Amino acid sequence: MPTILFAAKSERWDTYEAPLRTALSEVGLAHATLTTEAAPDTVDYIVYAPTSGLTDFTPYTRLKAVLNLWAGVEDVVGNPTLTVPLARMVDAGLTEGMVEWVTGHVLRHHLGMDRHIHGQDGIWRAGSAPPLARDRTVAMLGLGELGSACARMLAQLNFRTLGWSRSPKEIAGIETHHGADGLDTVLRQAEIVTLLLPDTPATENTLDARRLALMPEGAVILNPGRGPLIDDDALLAALDNGHIGHATLDTFRTEPLPPDHPYWAHPRVTVTPHIASETRAASASRAIAENIRRGEAGEPFLHLVDRDRGY
Repeated sequence: MPTILFAAKSERWDTYEAPLRTALSEVGLAHATLTTEAAPDTVDYIVYAPTSGLTDFTPYTRLKAVLNLWAGVEDVVGNPTLTVPLARMVDAGLTEGMVEWVTGHVLRHHLGMDRHIHGQDGIWRAGSAPPLARDRTVAMLGLGELGSACARMLAQLNFRTLGWSRSPKEIAGIETHHGADGLDTVLRQAEIVTLLLPDTPATENTLDARRLALMPEGAVILNPGRGPLIDDDALLAALDNGHIGHATLDTFRTEPLPPDHPYWAHPRVTVTPHIASETRAASASRAIAENIRRGEAGEPFLHLVDRDRGY
């Protein structure tokens, strides 16, 4: 039976130990050794969080795979000592939570809910109903597991939904584009844009000053993806001059977001503290256990990271 090292902070162990043992039992690995401490040369799998402090994988000579606890792998994918397969976290609970956050905030901006929640002033303004979803163009930048699920939900709600990815993808009901020219095409049309791209050198500042200027006047940006996807100075300038109507931001270059950061006080910015979605211990544990079962059975691992692309 394999030895599985859980490399994360102690509070994660408290949350994950029982669900992981249950999930391992369900796939026939009840007698696997699951531990937070082990001699490196006895470890077969590492369940890994980049905040664990483990950075040198060289001593783990029996290692078969590293199974990331998080969807993002930017903090480990470039580690030169990691030469075994690296799997990112694809968790049903994570996906469901992201779909709910994105859908909720798209509907919030589509319906203009802030105007009525925060703008009551005793004046009855008739004739201000929002357009129907079919008359609103929304876009998803990033069509991985999370982006595809969110795009499909928006399309089901009858939004005209555009999708963009670096390489070609086809998703039923979604008008997909790719490459640099495709990104410009999407941004010129989309009134609400959501970013769910990975954090890589190729995606940094995906929304820079030039691309922000392409967007329709008053467009809204949602970023539950990664902070570096947006040029912060360019976004603040576009918000100040009114070209961008609002930005709802869940991820930032520095987290926690510093108290003096201009996003906090900006009237056209909503800050949410990286809570768009997170892995759920029960469903994430089942994903981890299935990959360990596959490794022991000699089957291909699921959700492997492409080292060249960085995700």
